[in-house]
Amino acid sequence: MSPQMKTTRSGRQRPARYRSIQWPMILVLTLVWWILWGSYSALSLVGGVLVAVGVCFVFPLPPLKMRLQFNAWAAVVLLGRFVFDVFRASAQVAWLTLFPPKPLMNALVEVRLRSRSDFVLTVVAELVSLVPGSVVVEAHRSSHTLFLHSIDIRDQEGIDRVRANVLAQEDRVVRAFGGLEEDETP
Repeated sequence: MSPQMKTTRSGRQRPARYRSIQWPMILVLTLVWWILWGSYSALSLVGGVLVAVGVCFVFPLPPLKMRLQFNAWAAVVLLGRFVFDVFRASAQVAWLTLFPPKPLMNALVEVRLRSRSDFVLTVVAELVSLVPGSVVVEAHRSSHTLFLHSIDIRDQEGIDRVRANVLAQEDRVVRAFGGLEEDETP
């Protein structure tokens, strides 16, 4: 995804992310500053705002264009399935550690996500990496593709199973949070 370009008054083109301060980011950074500083005075609040504005100018982020539609039941399902996956994968990794097969085969698996949302890409990558036995080694934002290193993959069926698990995780994230971009149809 190439950044959206904006024309300045002088006629030059620049990425749109430099155009303004994102107030939700200022609020979050100020809150983090206030909590970490440990002093809840007006002076530390003003200092936090100044530091947050400075951080946003020095490290500009592209604006997120998404619609979050939180679904409580789907979030409970997402959390429950994630906890189940962590326990199941922990038992499998423990079994592989105690009784390793000869030879132990690993694979790099490419999974192209269906959603075009950066939010969904990030959440899915984090959830997949937190489950033992697989880790995201690379994520391509332009193609919304994750590359995972997975253990104990012996054949194409194992690769297909990893892909199916990641795509199922993506579906649960989309059901729980929405996370569709404004120009994306559900």
